[in-house]
Amino acid sequence: MDADIVKSIIKAKGVVCASDLVEAGINRTMLSHLADKGILRRIARGVYTYAGNYMAYEAYAEVIARAPRGVICLLSALQFHEITTQMPSETWLAIERDDTRPGIKNTRLIRLSGKAFSEGIDIHEEQGLALRVYSPAKTVVDCFKFRNKIGLDIAREALTDTLGQKKATRDEIWKYAKVCRMTNVMRPYLEMIK
Repeated sequence: MDADIVKSIIKAKGVVCASDLVEAGINRTMLSHLADKGILRRIARGVYTYAGNYMAYEAYAEVIARAPRGVICLLSALQFHEITTQMPSETWLAIERDDTRPGIKNTRLIRLSGKAFSEGIDIHEEQGLALRVYSPAKTVVDCFKFRNKIGLDIAREALTDTLGQKKATRDEIWKYAKVCRMTNVMRPYLEMIK
């Protein structure tokens, strides 16, 4: 039965979207049908979960469903790690340089390649959802790398707060500064902060 297949997908992934149904050979209208019956609950456009299922990472559910290889970065990662006072109005998402753009509203994309993309990814799992977010140390380095997009003051604040809250060590930050080729930019800031 199609409803059982939808339930098994939700059990495995935490959420289900229309593309999951197409892959399983089920008509997309099954999602709205199950939502109308009260079995599923709509989280975002085209993304559903069980009606009584409220997840810790629900704000990122659409990102997880539509860009499973994407990584939460920059201001969104700072907010996730509780390092900043900034409240981004959109989700910052890193994707590999050659990946196709996911159709997600309210998302700012950053394209990275090689180790600058693949290093420093923490995977946080809750209720079947696997949220990929950069570690605090990698996030700080990315803030300096993209300082023209987010502002140098935010990058400096992220560095100070990360070290002050002991969310990362200088050595961890320096490791990612090497990976992202940001050592010359970050050296004076790391030397200033005691």
